[in-house]
Amino acid sequence: QNIREDIINKGGEFHFDSKLTDISILDNKILGITINNQEKIAAENLILATGHSARNIYYLLREKNIKLEFKAFAIGVRVEHSQKLIDKIQYSKEDRGEFLPPSSYKLAHKTPSRGVYSFCMCPGGIIAPCATKQNEVVSNGWSPSKRNNKTANSGIVTEVTWGDLSEYHSHGAFAGLEFQKSIEQKCWAVSSNSQIMPAQRLKDFLTDTKSVDLPLTSYTPGIISAKLSELFPEFVINALKSGFKNFGKNMRGYITNDAIIHAPESRTSSPIRIPRNNDFQHIEIKGLYPCGEGAGYAGGIISAAIDGLNCVKALSSV
Repeated sequence: QNIREDIINKGGEFHFDSKLTDISILDNKILGITINNQEKIAAENLILATGHSARNIYYLLREKNIKLEFKAFAIGVRVEHSQKLIDKIQYSKEDRGEFLPPSSYKLAHKTPSRGVYSFCMCPGGIIAPCATKQNEVVSNGWSPSKRNNKTANSGIVTEVTWGDLSEYHSHGAFAGLEFQKSIEQKCWAVSSNSQIMPAQRLKDFLTDTKSVDLPLTSYTPGIISAKLSELFPEFVINALKSGFKNFGKNMRGYITNDAIIHAPESRTSSPIRIPRNNDFQHIEIKGLYPCGEGAGYAGGIISAAIDGLNCVKALSSV
């Protein structure tokens, strides 16, 4: 709220309940935008910073014949351990005491064909549903400021490249997005068309065994036992297994059947790039500044913020 009020005091505006439904272009130049199919706003410049899950924007750009490109991304699962176990592993003591903060971790492993790494690790955190449409299941994680929940979670993801998606190549720039959707929709079907999330105990995942039972997790809609190998293609499963085994060597005790894998972690970054020149403008449309994660030029909060600053500097120098 304070940030919003500061922006308003400096001349900015906020339009709530407002959806970008059209972009007006003439002779490859931005003329303005339409909000909620009604309100027209004239503009010579448009910083398009809608985030990597605003899929309707990609479809709108395609309708306007604005060039898009496939972008490599990552997909995987979100694993949850007890925070006490992660503290014990990282601090090498049974109790971290009152002065040490809840511990985190950052892990990476390189298989012969691709990387596997932890993503958005949340100490004392919560796994949350983040679907953007009714027929999909998507996980994400977050930590409250005190990081005082009993569990720690992290995305564990692996790279997806153009070469992995031969059956989706007919979708062109949308190949990765369609692949994302297929995984999310499979998980939706397993959950009996709800936000209940497919899950598997970590050791069971490594042995490809369906978990007989599952403990409570921080994911409040609930979880359902499933073999995750039936939800992801083989190249994803093999990479994740290799990564987990390596992480277990680096963090003794990490591999435990008390740890629960939730699927999928599918929105790590945009599977589409909106191409731009060195001046941050789209390669074909003058005045269009693709920005941040949704444009394919950032992979997290900080990098998106920096890209936003760079876009504003580029625009102000025109």
